[in-house]
Amino acid sequence: MAAEEDLQERIGALEAEVRQLRQAVASHAVIDQAIGVVITVGHLRPEQGWSVLKDISQHTNTKLREVAEYVVQGAHCGWLPDGIHQALADALKRTDQGREDSGNPSVRDSG
Repeated sequence: MAAEEDLQERIGALEAEVRQLRQAVASHAVIDQAIGVVITVGHLRPEQGWSVLKDISQHTNTKLREVAEYVVQGAHCGWLPDGIHQALADALKRTDQGREDSGNPSVRDSG
């Protein structure tokens, strides 16, 4: 009987782990999509897109996954919550300013 209970506990733990892994994969996919949106909109390099998402998350006190969901959804419907929209604009300005300060021309300026 104890062996069966141990087996049931192990199955329950494995099921919980599978659920967590599935959630992590889904979150990762949304974050990757949001990075793509940010680098396209801001004409940035991928690592800058990641930094912009983190910046928005920190400045709005919003989980990174939620920020990513807003950004991806906003790309489809053209609307972002005011706080996220302003944080995105501010983060892109800071990123642009960083490129200018480092002597690297903005991709926007190279047209």
